[in-house]
Amino acid sequence: MKKMLFLLALAFSASVLADAATTVTVEKPFARKAIKAQRNSAAFMTLHNNGPAVAVVAAESPVAEIVELHTHVHDNGVMRMRKIDKIELPAGGEVTLQPGGLHVMLLGLKQDLNEGERISVTLKFSDGSSKTIEAPVRMVMRPKMKGMKHDMKGMDHSKMMKMQAH
Repeated sequence: MKKMLFLLALAFSASVLADAATTVTVEKPFARKAIKAQRNSAAFMTLHNNGPAVAVVAAESPVAEIVELHTHVHDNGVMRMRKIDKIELPAGGEVTLQPGGLHVMLLGLKQDLNEGERISVTLKFSDGSSKTIEAPVRMVMRPKMKGMKHDMKGMDHSKMMKMQAH
């Protein structure tokens, strides 16, 4: 009997934990307008987690060759963008992806991103689930940060030999 209860509890907890795609809601998604020649853009949004703690561990989009999770960090007085492995979403909390902060980086654009269009972005969660959102393309002014550089350290750009930093 104890074994059966344990298996039922395990199955129930796995089914609850394996569904971040339904417990995480996305508000106000948008992508930065860019032409293909710029090579890069970014997507932003607010993520509300109505379930247990989970993380966004990857993203993908048909408009870019490579999609990465990024943040901005201060490095000796200079703001730099850095690739990160995940974006933590605390239980019952929210995280905002915004210019100058956390964002989904779209590298190697395959097409122009024109204002008024919509692009598809799929978020992949640490529990194995995924959620695809449609983000309208908007003109976004980049935040003015003294000495901002795109840090290429630790980023695999073997597929992107011609990528330009933005």
